Amino acid sequence: MKHRVPVSAIMTKNIIKLTVLDDLTKAESLFKHHKIRHIPVVSGTTIIGMLSYTDLLRISFADAIDDDEEVVDTTVYNMFTVEQVMAKKLITISPETTIKEAAEILASNEFHALPVCEGSLLVGIVTTTDLIKYLIDQYK
Repeated sequence: MKHRVPVSAIMTKNIIKLTVLDDLTKAESLFKHHKIRHIPVVSGTTIIGMLSYTDLLRISFADAIDDDEEVVDTTVYNMFTVEQVMAKKLITISPETTIKEAAEILASNEFHALPVCEGSLLVGIVTTTDLIKYLIDQYK
């Protein structure tokens, strides 16, 4: 297995993002359309939070709706804002952080995605799925 490989080698660079002005209906649509589980919330280019699909499931019955369903009962979503539901205490990493270091952070915490930042600029996201795919590639 390769050592000292930076997360920039496996992170997602084309990031789907939300702002605090977006609503939770838009968030769910993005989760389902892109088949993702984490969306950074930004103010300009600075990350201010992270919304996970699990966060939405906690406040709704979205998991009872078929994944192909386009229409969602938005009553519950209209009671909350992205800012109220998103995680605000984030751990960020740099593109130079090693994959091993990222894996250690994720393994010792209760979240499954790390924003990758250069200073305050969001440049990527690395998830547990990215790490698993990397691990699988090591066995090819």
